[in-house]
Amino acid sequence: MLKRSLAIFLITASATFGFAQEHEIHQPKLTPQKSGTTQLLISVSPVDSRVVWAAGTAGTYVVTTDGGETWKAAVVPGAENLQFRDVQGVSDKVAYLMSIGGNTTDFRIYKTVDGGATWTIQFINETVNAFYDCFAFWAPRRGIAHSDSVSGVFPDLRTTDGMTWESIAANMPPALPGEASFAASGTCVATQGGRNAWVATGGSTIARILATRDGGDTWNAYDTPLVSSPSAGAITVAFRDPWNGMVAGGDLASNSSADAATSNDGGRTWTLTNKPPVPGTIFCLSFVHGVGHHDFEEGDHDYDHAVVITAETAPNLDTGAAAWTPDEGNTWFALPQVSGFWAVAFATPKSGWFVGNGGQILKISF
Repeated sequence: MLKRSLAIFLITASATFGFAQEHEIHQPKLTPQKSGTTQLLISVSPVDSRVVWAAGTAGTYVVTTDGGETWKAAVVPGAENLQFRDVQGVSDKVAYLMSIGGNTTDFRIYKTVDGGATWTIQFINETVNAFYDCFAFWAPRRGIAHSDSVSGVFPDLRTTDGMTWESIAANMPPALPGEASFAASGTCVATQGGRNAWVATGGSTIARILATRDGGDTWNAYDTPLVSSPSAGAITVAFRDPWNGMVAGGDLASNSSADAATSNDGGRTWTLTNKPPVPGTIFCLSFVHGVGHHDFEEGDHDYDHAVVITAETAPNLDTGAAAWTPDEGNTWFALPQVSGFWAVAFATPKSGWFVGNGGQILKISF
């Protein structure tokens, strides 16, 4: 589902409701970095604390190999008129990009194995009315890509070799009338472990989570309490382990609809959090533990519970607000200096990055 232009951001971490009273709250450190481009950066994918990929409009991608001290910006040849709505970094040499555009065949998946010197098109969409919103990976060569429904079917894809993409449409649950997802900076699909994945949907009468435990062979659909309509639904989802996760969204046509919910049973049931203190609609969330657990002691679960959220603001969709919570939505703390960003993701609690309007990049460290 083609989404509006701008996003705002919140940040969340977790423990108990009494966290603020029992612990001194320290705001995260925010450090602006220079991306080397003025194009909108829509999605970001840290590989580790040094290697980060991001991508956005006009076929643009950026990459750093030194933690953001320097960034290289470039354009994928032949993609100058496309938007990269999702990116998956694997290493300093290997990355995937997902593009959208105005034509059926503009939905593509690209891959580089030489740090962006060359790109190979792995998939070109031929399904009329398909709209590929997001992809996510379990491993460097194993991932899935999710599309809005077409005639009651989700024409989703899977790769098991990092080279070819096959349809898993026959494995997906039947779609509700009008059911779709949102190209939420790559966060409408979340993967965890070796075989778990969750997809956030909206656009119909119920906002749902589609979930698999076996790498996409079989799926179940679970209802969420988030509002759903042609302009609303579950927009972004993240899980910190096989059972505990958060989904968020709202109505893109409303300026006061930001909602989030948590699950502790793998997505089967959901409970609304307290209202996030931002206008607009939650657009992107990411657990702060990132891809590794290198910066804190074993048994310290506070970072495991941390989530970052971004939200869109109506009607102009070009301003934003930010906040974070130490208890997965019971209490919130504002980050008023963060605005105009679309996505956020972490490698470790001390190595996260916001990306957004005008090529903005902001490093965030807890």
